[in-house]
Amino acid sequence: MIHSWQTFKYNLMNLKNILGVDIGGSGIKAAPVNCKTGKLLEEKYRIPTPEKSDTEGIAGVIAQHVRHFRWKGAIGCGFPAVVQNGIVRTAANIDNSWIGINGRKLFSKATKLPVWLLNDADAAGLAEIRFGAGAGFKGSILMVTAGTGIGSALFVKGKLYPNTELGHIFLKEQPQDAEYSASDAARKREGLDWDSWGERFNTYLTVMENLFWPEMIIIGGGVSKKMNNFKHKLNLRARVEPALLLNNAGIIGAAVAAKIYLKNQLGG
Repeated sequence: MIHSWQTFKYNLMNLKNILGVDIGGSGIKAAPVNCKTGKLLEEKYRIPTPEKSDTEGIAGVIAQHVRHFRWKGAIGCGFPAVVQNGIVRTAANIDNSWIGINGRKLFSKATKLPVWLLNDADAAGLAEIRFGAGAGFKGSILMVTAGTGIGSALFVKGKLYPNTELGHIFLKEQPQDAEYSASDAARKREGLDWDSWGERFNTYLTVMENLFWPEMIIIGGGVSKKMNNFKHKLNLRARVEPALLLNNAGIIGAAVAAKIYLKNQLGG
């Protein structure tokens, strides 16, 4: 039997600790999170993403995480797709069977627990503006994650504009979208040195800056740990900072998003 809000209301009114889940192309990581401090309460646990990343397979892994942590409370999931009110709208790095599926309800049915679902880059961005590089900054923030692809999250006065997918814009003189030409995967695929890639990444960030005029740009993803290799190639108006939470950002942000959603549901 699926949970009811009333059944969990007593346990959820505090919403201090939430299980955060980061669903990636190669692995699905989870840990309980203290949403007040942003700290992981236990060592994170990783399960390989099923080779066929369909609805049944990924829902099964979420249930495994719940059993591993013996979890009884709320869950937040960062998901590699556009997500609107729990419904998955795209499937760039997951099985096409996800399109049109209400992932929030599916995971809730699989775990018998209340679940919130959001875009993975949005989750990472929420973590960084609460507990990372953007903490305490009052201006507009654009977070860009550069790894296998390019993810983005846009915040104005701490409020998220969801599902921006800014990695899929086209750059001048590039035959495919920015994700294909300016991601860290592109650097490796084309054998670019850091200077050459840094110039290309700066072109992408300049386009973003001219469109949205953020006051801070946070660089996340795998390249955030290597900013000293290319930061000298970035010529931007905005303050530029590396992400601080690294591989934990998606887990922490997913938990924070679930807290925000569930507080609204419970009238908190």
